[in-house]
Amino acid sequence: MKIACIQSDVILGKSRANFENMKSKIIEAVKENVKVIVLPELWTTGYCLEEIGLHIGDQEEIISELQLIAKSNNVTLICGSFPIARENGVTNTLIVISKTGEIVKAYDKIHLFQLMNEHHYLQAGETDGLFEINGLTAAGFVCYDLRFPEWIGAHSQKGAKVLFFVAEWPIQRMNHWETLLKARAIENQCYVVACNRVGKDLANTFGGGSMIIDPWGEVISKGSPNEEIIFGEIDPKKVDEIRGTIPIFEDRREGIYKKLQKSN
Repeated sequence: MKIACIQSDVILGKSRANFENMKSKIIEAVKENVKVIVLPELWTTGYCLEEIGLHIGDQEEIISELQLIAKSNNVTLICGSFPIARENGVTNTLIVISKTGEIVKAYDKIHLFQLMNEHHYLQAGETDGLFEINGLTAAGFVCYDLRFPEWIGAHSQKGAKVLFFVAEWPIQRMNHWETLLKARAIENQCYVVACNRVGKDLANTFGGGSMIIDPWGEVISKGSPNEEIIFGEIDPKKVDEIRGTIPIFEDRREGIYKKLQKSN
């Protein structure tokens, strides 16, 4: 399965301009016969959280246009995340669109990043990130989720063979980004596909460095700090082979883990 990650720059608060930039890059990626395209976190708006409510109305139209693009090009879109209005507030929501143009997952980011004031402007999600791509179980996560291995592991234990991460990860912590992504691949014996934005906003510079990593933690493809598209091939059979070689899921000791949790 050939996958592309599009790491784009983002103009703060300019949803339509960001969409037009991304649309051209999606069409460019489609020409390479990819099956899945992955986009970054909040790529339509950036982190303009203080005025995020002003941009909610643009997102529905953009998502509808992405559905048409997915269907007309027979490609699955891991669409990155968008600010979405819910009953209790605005969520940072990852959207997955199938190759038939259907929304097959809307995952609300459950871990809000206090360092960028997400907890002041966004509501945390409560549901899992599991979905299917052509019969393959996968899971999607948003940026800060990467730092919570127990959350990621819960999805691999439910059968996920590919873990998708969409992010706006700052350049000063790129060593954490790469180390954590490799760790999530190795400890879950999964492919990891991670798409990060590039460029700057008023307070941050973002590092790009999008990555496709195999279940041994070997890097298949890695992006630069600039706008670009990276490509990589994954083979889900390799997940089964590696899980058969080192059967960590069979060797888990859930009963003992729970005893320790109860003792605290």
